Amino acid sequence: MDERSAVKVGQVGKLLKELKRLDAGYAVMAGQVTPGKLFKGLHPDLKAIRMLAGLDRKNAETIFGAIGDEIEKVGVHLLDARVFMDEDLAEEGVMVKGKEKIAPEHLNHGIEIARENARLDVGQGVVVSRGTVLAVEAFEGTNNMLNRAGNFGAKNCLFVKLGKPKQDTRFDVPVFGLQTLQAMQDANIGNVALESGSVLLLDKHQVLKESRNLGIGVAGITT
Repeated sequence: MDERSAVKVGQVGKLLKELKRLDAGYAVMAGQVTPGKLFKGLHPDLKAIRMLAGLDRKNAETIFGAIGDEIEKVGVHLLDARVFMDEDLAEEGVMVKGKEKIAPEHLNHGIEIARENARLDVGQGVVVSRGTVLAVEAFEGTNNMLNRAGNFGAKNCLFVKLGKPKQDTRFDVPVFGLQTLQAMQDANIGNVALESGSVLLLDKHQVLKESRNLGIGVAGITT
């Protein structure tokens, strides 16, 4: 039988009750809740208000981590969000050869900046150009960051996206899809480097096909 229940963002108490009603043993988080929901469009119930009050830092990782812990407390095992999606993860090496070539030292610089940005829990992406940092991802999200980077008109731009050092893969998995690819095209960013085994490519086959059509290079990297 197909049973469904709609729960608004922030209704943690209702979410837990529905999981118990459905007698769920396992759960998987899918899709996206944009960071802006933390400031508008949030509908916290009493359970959520108490949970938020107990957090010293309130960001996507801490909030979703706390929700995940609450789900586990009611006996529902929250699975890795990448379950059944191994084939959709970024692969090490060149997946699509782009029109522009990025020098190894400039790639290493991008990885270094992205790694530090992720370590500080600011964001998971950066855009660099020939050793210059054009933009780092913060609360505004990936596509807005790419738009900012495109305003400089720089050449040989590279977008780097990594996982966090201690990524909670129950809910917070970095992704790359067609919308982000289009944002790169609009911003004239010709290459992207994605951490292999960590970043999910949404509709991978179509993303790689469209990357070839646009001449945007896609590579999987290890850090």
